[in-house]
Amino acid sequence: MNKNIISFVLSLVPLLCLCLDTDTLTSNITFRDSDTIISGGHVFKLGFFSPVNTTNRYLAVFYNVSEKTTVWIANRDRPLNDSSGTVTFSRNGNLVLTNGRNETLWSTNVTGTYPRNTSAQIQNNGNFVLSDTSTRSIIWESFSHPSDVFLPTMRISDNIYTGHKMVIPAWKNESDPEPGSWIGGLEALNVPQIFIWNNGRPYWRSGPWNGMILSGVPDMYSPYLALFSLWNDTTGTFYMTPHELRFLTRYSLNSTGNIETTMWNNQQRKWDVTWVAVQNECDVYQTCGPFGSCNIRDSPICSCTRGFEPVNNEEWESGNWTSGCARRRQLSCEQSNNTSGNRDGFLRLRFTKVPDFAERFPSSQPDVCRTRCMSNCSCIAYAHDSYIGCMSWSEPLVDFQMFNGVGIDLFLRLEASELDNHSDRMLVIIIPVVVGFAAISFVMIIAWFWNKRKGKRFAKSAIVFKDESEKANVEELPLFSFEILSNATNQFHENHLLGRGGFGFVYKGYLENGKVIAVKRLSTASGQGTEEFMNEVVVISKLQHRNLVRLIGCCVEGEEKMLIYEYMPNKSLDGCLFDPNHLSHKILDWKKRFSIIESIGRGLMYLHKDSILKIIHRDLKPSNVLLDEDWNPKISDFGMARIFGGNEDFDNTSRVVGTYGYMAPEYAMEGRFSEKSDVYSFGVLMLEIISGKKNTHYYNQELSLSLLGCAWKLWNEENCLNFVDQTIESSNFEGEIVRCIHIALLCIQEFPNERPSIQTILSMISREIINLQMPKQPVFAEKWNRSHVGTITTQRSSPVGYPCSNDLTITVLDGR
Repeated sequence: MNKNIISFVLSLVPLLCLCLDTDTLTSNITFRDSDTIISGGHVFKLGFFSPVNTTNRYLAVFYNVSEKTTVWIANRDRPLNDSSGTVTFSRNGNLVLTNGRNETLWSTNVTGTYPRNTSAQIQNNGNFVLSDTSTRSIIWESFSHPSDVFLPTMRISDNIYTGHKMVIPAWKNESDPEPGSWIGGLEALNVPQIFIWNNGRPYWRSGPWNGMILSGVPDMYSPYLALFSLWNDTTGTFYMTPHELRFLTRYSLNSTGNIETTMWNNQQRKWDVTWVAVQNECDVYQTCGPFGSCNIRDSPICSCTRGFEPVNNEEWESGNWTSGCARRRQLSCEQSNNTSGNRDGFLRLRFTKVPDFAERFPSSQPDVCRTRCMSNCSCIAYAHDSYIGCMSWSEPLVDFQMFNGVGIDLFLRLEASELDNHSDRMLVIIIPVVVGFAAISFVMIIAWFWNKRKGKRFAKSAIVFKDESEKANVEELPLFSFEILSNATNQFHENHLLGRGGFGFVYKGYLENGKVIAVKRLSTASGQGTEEFMNEVVVISKLQHRNLVRLIGCCVEGEEKMLIYEYMPNKSLDGCLFDPNHLSHKILDWKKRFSIIESIGRGLMYLHKDSILKIIHRDLKPSNVLLDEDWNPKISDFGMARIFGGNEDFDNTSRVVGTYGYMAPEYAMEGRFSEKSDVYSFGVLMLEIISGKKNTHYYNQELSLSLLGCAWKLWNEENCLNFVDQTIESSNFEGEIVRCIHIALLCIQEFPNERPSIQTILSMISREIINLQMPKQPVFAEKWNRSHVGTITTQRSSPVGYPCSNDLTITVLDGR
């Protein structure tokens, strides 16, 4: 009897091992349908699962937090139709999956002279490996046999000599993990790119890898830098792998042929889709045919560039663009059968996803690219990227797309007559000279008369404008006459008035071609004079980004100074957020507000890090954020902005400008500003967007708290939802909202070095950085009152209105 009991206990030992947090299968364990093993960090599990709408069973690796989310499947094309599956080790050390009839459905199938004593482990990165027990060397791994998911530290590869690829095959459909028609992988020949193929035909491509990002993916320019690595070995194999991050993320190719990036939302216990590869028709490979340019912002989306026309007009007009475009005129180089191409030139196309089939030549000098292309008659286009070098094309340009503010400049070769001819160039030179001479003469005459009556004030202004115009390259900026703008705004009628501020008024205008514009007319009584006007022209004329308002032109006649911007139909964020009638609040749900926060952050990221100039805005607030027809935000009003040199991190000013309530403490008190000054303003702006309340108008009488203090108090009490705008349905987004309040509090820390950079903030918002530091109490948590003022007295030069009753003024503050 005792022997029977001992035998029974011993028979349970393998099963007892599985009850522990083990990550390894050994030869003495029979792994059955109901069993699982878990990785050391409790991230991944190995077990059996059934997809939706089916009872078929598969051996798979899946997430511990989401057991329906698989990252690898063993028997993709040979499912179990019941729960009889078992995993054991064969005599030669291979891992084998069998069904109830002892048929082998899957095996690691390692051949050769390998040891029989092996073990299988589920690792914390999701890799399932077969190892030699004695040496711990890996002899087989699931990462070398991918399913539909591309995990951090996993590799896809392409050998440029043999053509052998390691690819990601999608499921046949959501219920069947058998490999379908969609495959994702790396194409490394010439310049490496990521592709999606459908039955072997290209469906989407990422654009060239430039060493940091995939240049044809606009969202990678900011803030998703350095998420991948690419390298090659001596055999000609190129490898790409995602970096290991601090939170759960995966890249998957779904059964409809789209790559998705998803991140685990622990608060809501679900996967959030953060990016998809194919977002519109222009992302589909060769939508517009050879030499066709695709721009999703245009209607129709396909067009032929200068010098080209549709191959088939009837098809083109019907919306079938696959036949593409053809040259109107043959290149001079081809006509003369020589290689000089002296009569050819290049048309610059800015911000593009460069075409496929680029040939690469390493060079850091763009002029080298131009010279090489011009000297080669077969070269029809070239581009230069500081990381890639020269790229050139000798075949018809395919899969060519126009972006907005990001991308690579493409130079397209055209016959000279398709460019500006000699007479046109002469007119371009003569007309500005004549007009400029007449304008200068007129200004000098006016200035002479004005000096007789008013001194030299206007002449000085004209000289300043001339000098600053040269710095800003204003000749590239269209100049509008006062008459045109007066007619466009119906003589600046009040019915066209969009808003007003310390600078003057903004009017809605209609040009003769039907284009709608916004005209910012500086008042002669405004504190903003020639200096601020020219500062805005200098700064914004050099910038182009989807989240910055676009400057169309300017007007300077007499004392009139006007800036012409693209029209934003939904006006300012200020008007929408703080609308007393709450008419916009239903539109501004939490998803829209979150998108606005992230987009403003991207605009700031461009100003601080990605533009050719380093710009500090110095007056970021809701009224300086405009909303387009799709409620996308665009930062405006660069009159107070400052350009930093490459080595500058901060500056001081004796004249503090901006808006009280949005100014960082070191700027308001000491005139010291930097990128972190804008970060402080962004933090205040985030709190206003979340709460729907204006910082400068908020006052809690009972607790004497500012809006910042209220946010701090409720966050400390873990009662953040009471801070949220009552019109927002927040129940499904509680974790995300609390996280945004936390990030905003980090932005408004007293000392600049305690605030994160805008790049870090965007990584926090996107959950690239998952763990956040603890904020300290903001310096302006309490409202000022007489007890704060004490015996302080100041010269009263520029009073600042404030909801609380006090006598405090700031001598150097130019409030707007």
